[in-house]
Amino acid sequence: MAKQKEERVIATNRKARHDYLILETFEAGMVLTGTEVKSLREGKASLVDGFGQFYRDELYMEAVYIPEYLNGSWTNHTARRRRKLLLHREELIRISRKLEESGNTIVPLQLYFKDGRAKLEIAIAKGKKDYDKRQTLREKQDNREAQRAMRQRNRGQEVD
Repeated sequence: MAKQKEERVIATNRKARHDYLILETFEAGMVLTGTEVKSLREGKASLVDGFGQFYRDELYMEAVYIPEYLNGSWTNHTARRRRKLLLHREELIRISRKLEESGNTIVPLQLYFKDGRAKLEIAIAKGKKDYDKRQTLREKQDNREAQRAMRQRNRGQEVD
Protein backbone atom coordinates (compact mmCIF):
# COMPACT_ATOMS: atom_id res chain seq x y z
CA MET A 1 0.00 0.00 0.00
CA ALA A 2 1.40 3.38 -1.02
CA LYS A 3 2.09 5.85 1.75
CA GLN A 4 0.70 9.35 1.74
CA LYS A 5 3.41 11.92 1.02
CA GLU A 6 1.65 15.06 2.20
CA GLU A 7 1.00 16.69 5.53
CA ARG A 8 -2.66 17.05 6.46
CA VAL A 9 -3.32 19.41 9.35
CA ILE A 10 -5.99 18.17 11.76
CA ALA A 11 -5.95 20.85 14.47
CA THR A 12 -3.96 23.96 15.36
CA ASN A 13 -3.70 25.80 18.64
CA ARG A 14 -3.80 29.46 17.61
CA LYS A 15 -4.44 30.51 21.20
CA ALA A 16 -1.02 29.16 22.24
CA ARG A 17 0.84 31.59 20.01
CA HIS A 18 -1.17 34.43 21.54
CA ASP A 19 -0.81 33.40 25.17
CA TYR A 20 2.79 32.11 25.14
CA LEU A 21 6.19 33.14 23.89
CA ILE A 22 7.42 30.12 21.88
CA LEU A 23 11.04 29.28 22.75
CA GLU A 24 11.66 26.00 20.89
CA THR A 25 9.54 23.53 18.89
CA PHE A 26 9.70 19.75 18.48
CA GLU A 27 7.90 17.19 16.33
CA ALA A 28 6.68 14.18 18.29
CA GLY A 29 4.86 10.99 17.43
CA MET A 30 1.94 9.86 19.57
CA VAL A 31 0.89 6.49 20.95
CA LEU A 32 -2.75 6.19 19.84
CA THR A 33 -5.43 3.53 19.77
CA GLY A 34 -7.26 2.52 16.59
CA THR A 35 -10.41 4.50 17.30
CA GLU A 36 -8.35 7.63 18.04
CA VAL A 37 -6.70 7.42 14.64
CA LYS A 38 -10.07 6.94 12.94
CA SER A 39 -11.48 9.93 14.78
CA LEU A 40 -8.44 12.04 13.77
CA ARG A 41 -8.87 11.01 10.13
CA GLU A 42 -12.35 12.54 10.31
CA GLY A 43 -10.56 15.80 11.21
CA LYS A 44 -11.87 16.32 14.71
CA ALA A 45 -9.59 17.31 17.59
CA SER A 46 -8.88 20.24 19.90
CA LEU A 47 -5.51 21.26 21.35
CA VAL A 48 -6.67 24.33 23.30
CA ASP A 49 -6.48 22.89 26.83
CA GLY A 50 -3.52 20.57 26.21
CA PHE A 51 -0.25 20.59 28.13
CA GLY A 52 2.78 18.33 28.45
CA GLN A 53 4.01 16.64 31.60
CA PHE A 54 6.77 14.20 32.51
CA TYR A 55 6.03 10.88 34.26
CA ARG A 56 8.98 8.57 35.00
CA ASP A 57 11.25 10.16 32.36
CA GLU A 58 8.59 9.92 29.65
CA LEU A 59 6.68 12.84 28.19
CA TYR A 60 2.87 12.69 28.07
CA MET A 61 0.34 15.08 26.57
CA GLU A 62 -2.70 15.68 28.75
CA ALA A 63 -6.14 17.22 28.13
CA VAL A 64 -5.91 17.04 24.33
CA TYR A 65 -9.45 16.39 23.11
CA ILE A 66 -9.92 13.66 20.51
CA PRO A 67 -13.65 12.86 20.35
CA GLU A 68 -14.91 9.31 20.53
CA TYR A 69 -15.23 7.54 17.18
CA LEU A 70 -18.92 7.46 16.29
CA ASN A 71 -18.81 3.99 14.73
CA GLY A 72 -16.73 2.55 17.55
CA SER A 73 -17.96 -0.16 19.88
CA TRP A 74 -17.03 -1.00 23.46
CA THR A 75 -13.34 -0.57 22.46
CA ASN A 76 -13.79 3.19 22.06
CA HIS A 77 -11.23 5.46 23.75
CA THR A 78 -11.66 8.15 26.41
CA ALA A 79 -11.75 11.62 24.83
CA ARG A 80 -9.23 13.37 27.15
CA ARG A 81 -6.90 10.57 28.18
CA ARG A 82 -3.14 10.89 28.78
CA ARG A 83 -1.19 10.11 25.59
CA LYS A 84 2.50 9.22 25.43
CA LEU A 85 4.72 11.25 23.11
CA LEU A 86 7.49 9.59 21.13
CA LEU A 87 10.73 11.59 21.11
CA HIS A 88 14.43 10.78 21.02
CA ARG A 89 16.14 10.49 24.42
CA GLU A 90 18.33 13.57 23.70
CA GLU A 91 15.23 15.64 22.95
CA LEU A 92 13.56 14.49 26.18
CA ILE A 93 16.64 15.46 28.19
CA ARG A 94 16.78 18.88 26.50
CA ILE A 95 13.07 19.47 27.16
CA SER A 96 13.33 18.43 30.82
CA ARG A 97 16.27 20.82 31.35
CA LYS A 98 14.32 23.69 29.79
CA LEU A 99 11.33 22.92 32.02
CA GLU A 100 13.48 23.28 35.13
CA GLU A 101 13.73 27.00 34.35
CA SER A 102 11.04 29.11 35.96
CA GLY A 103 7.89 29.81 33.94
CA ASN A 104 8.44 27.32 31.11
CA THR A 105 5.80 24.83 30.03
CA ILE A 106 5.01 22.47 27.15
CA VAL A 107 2.10 23.37 24.88
CA PRO A 108 0.80 21.63 21.73
CA LEU A 109 0.84 23.78 18.60
CA GLN A 110 -0.36 21.57 15.76
CA LEU A 111 -1.67 18.05 15.18
CA TYR A 112 -1.25 16.60 11.69
CA PHE A 113 -0.70 13.48 9.62
CA LYS A 114 2.74 13.14 8.04
CA ASP A 115 3.38 10.15 5.78
CA GLY A 116 0.29 8.46 7.23
CA ARG A 117 1.36 8.86 10.87
CA ALA A 118 -0.12 11.23 13.44
CA LYS A 119 2.40 13.84 14.59
CA LEU A 120 2.15 16.55 17.21
CA GLU A 121 4.18 19.76 17.10
CA ILE A 122 4.93 20.78 20.67
CA ALA A 123 6.72 23.83 21.98
CA ILE A 124 8.57 24.89 25.07
CA ALA A 125 6.88 28.15 25.92
CA LYS A 126 6.89 30.90 28.50
CA GLY A 127 3.62 32.58 29.48
CA LYS A 128 3.09 36.16 28.31
CA LYS A 129 1.90 38.93 30.57
CA ASP A 130 -1.17 40.97 29.58
CA TYR A 131 0.91 43.94 28.47
CA ASP A 132 3.01 41.66 26.22
CA LYS A 133 -0.18 40.39 24.57
CA ARG A 134 -1.40 43.94 23.99
CA GLN A 135 1.98 44.92 22.54
CA THR A 136 1.91 41.96 20.14
CA LEU A 137 -1.61 42.82 18.98
CA ARG A 138 -0.60 46.46 18.51
CA GLU A 139 2.40 45.45 16.38
CA LYS A 140 0.23 43.18 14.20
CA GLN A 141 -2.30 45.97 13.72
CA ASP A 142 0.43 48.48 12.80
CA ASN A 143 1.93 46.05 10.28
CA ARG A 144 -1.51 45.45 8.75
CA GLU A 145 -2.12 49.19 8.40
CA ALA A 146 1.31 49.72 6.83
CA GLN A 147 0.71 46.90 4.33
CA ARG A 148 -2.71 48.36 3.48
CA ALA A 149 -1.21 51.83 2.91
CA MET A 150 1.57 50.45 0.67
CA ARG A 151 -0.95 48.40 -1.32
CA GLN A 152 -3.14 51.47 -1.89
CA ARG A 153 -0.12 53.57 -2.90
CA ASN A 154 1.03 50.92 -5.37
CA ARG A 155 -2.45 50.86 -6.92
CA GLY A 156 -2.19 54.62 -7.51
CA GLN A 157 -4.78 55.65 -4.96
CA GLU A 158 -4.30 58.41 -2.47
CA VAL A 159 -4.01 57.45 1.18
CA ASP A 160 -6.21 59.45 3.57
